Amino acid sequence: MTPVVLASTSQSRAAILTGAGVAHEAVVSGVDEAEAKARLLASGAGPRDVAGHLAEAKATKVSRERPEALVIGADQTLELAGELFDKVDSVAEARERLIALRGRSHLLHSAVVVVRNGAVLWRTVESPRLQMREFSEAFLDAYLARSGDAALSSVGCYLLEGDGAQLFDRVEGDYFAILGLPLLPLLGFLRGQGVLAA
Repeated sequence: MTPVVLASTSQSRAAILTGAGVAHEAVVSGVDEAEAKARLLASGAGPRDVAGHLAEAKATKVSRERPEALVIGADQTLELAGELFDKVDSVAEARERLIALRGRSHLLHSAVVVVRNGAVLWRTVESPRLQMREFSEAFLDAYLARSGDAALSSVGCYLLEGDGAQLFDRVEGDYFAILGLPLLPLLGFLRGQGVLAA
């Protein structure tokens, strides 16, 4: 059986794969994401392209060490009014981020690339649209008090699978892509490779 490697230590992505019954090993990619992102943005890449390039870079780097494996690289970017947003470093910054998103629609570009022996075999990018509601300052403060540092683990400062769902009026697109891994098309690819039963 061809081994499957996730080029990430994201607990969310690993949990999605495990929950779907995909046996895999998680490996740190070692890609300097901040440097790569800065280079891509300087060259004119948009938020959707950045997600795709970073997913490929992670998978390709790990594939050099594990050429026999199907290596899954994934990345997600948040786009608000054409601008790419990065993860925040503090709860105070998370508050500012949520205020910026409040009452507005944003995109999450969720890219996944599969590489074997250094060659890209498959890729996809899904871009769910999320409409954040007009919540009160009191709600925001209570939400951040409950979430604490967990709010910093997501670029949007919310976990949709938890009480972050209360921040939204409407969500359009694949739930798994919002969590950071477009699962259903990936499962289809893995079935085609004989890794999963058809």
